[in-house]
Amino acid sequence: MGYVMKEKIGFMGLGLMGYAMALNIAKAGRPLTVYNRTPKDLGKLVSLGVETAATPKSLAERSDVIISMVTGPEAINNLLWGKDGAAEAFDRNKTYINMSSVSPKFTTELGQKLAHSGVCFIDAPVSGSKKPAEDATLLILAAGAQDRVEALTPLFRTMGKQVVYCGGLGQGSMMKMANNLLLALMVEGLSETLNFGKKGGLSEEAMLEVILKGPLSCAIFQMKCQALTDGCYDPNFPLKHATKDLKFVIDTAYDIGAPVPVGQTLLDLYSTGVNKHWGDLDICAIVKVLEMCNA
Repeated sequence: MGYVMKEKIGFMGLGLMGYAMALNIAKAGRPLTVYNRTPKDLGKLVSLGVETAATPKSLAERSDVIISMVTGPEAINNLLWGKDGAAEAFDRNKTYINMSSVSPKFTTELGQKLAHSGVCFIDAPVSGSKKPAEDATLLILAAGAQDRVEALTPLFRTMGKQVVYCGGLGQGSMMKMANNLLLALMVEGLSETLNFGKKGGLSEEAMLEVILKGPLSCAIFQMKCQALTDGCYDPNFPLKHATKDLKFVIDTAYDIGAPVPVGQTLLDLYSTGVNKHWGDLDICAIVKVLEMCNA
């Protein structure tokens, strides 16, 4: 079943990213039904004619393409197999797309569990945070049946600027984990550098000039430097989600035999931040962990 405009879309999960993604689908004129586990003000979605479903099963029954964008495996399992779960309504005429960040192992196991229903399962997490979700400039890391991914590209392009085909089922999640390992490295590295320089008497202004105007400059540094210098950690990508993904990275690395020594250290640092109750702050709050060690 190729994606066409008349197909009905169901979107489950209206959190930090999901609400913006669903809104962009609606703005593009796609028929849309949404479900959120907890009551949520739908805001602009209502004015665009978006419908709501009382249960995941009801949403799936009313939709041809069902998308989930939630925090992780437990939330996905609840949506699919909890009370009135969406999977009860899956069949060979429907497509299920998971855009949540989960491990490759979970994704392949999920595909095996869904296989008997006949539903087409696409693994399509995203690269990007709150602002790119709002601007529909996410990078879609799609995996699964390539012809289905190509057919769904017009739908993906309502949420993102580009679709990258990563391979068979699970490879979208693998790409997401590889991407977030580098993200965690870069944000911690920038935080560590600024903290190190300040302790040595350098001004933030001078350090930022060297970092942002020299060969080390990159988009993520441009995005995060202001938050780090202002100490403003409004969440675009919460630290707790970065920590969750680092745990997936370490588990995956063990399974595939890939050395990730710095990744293990990062998990320890980020976990400390979560344990200090900074998990709902932006990933930049990792600098607070480093500052805590300054004494």
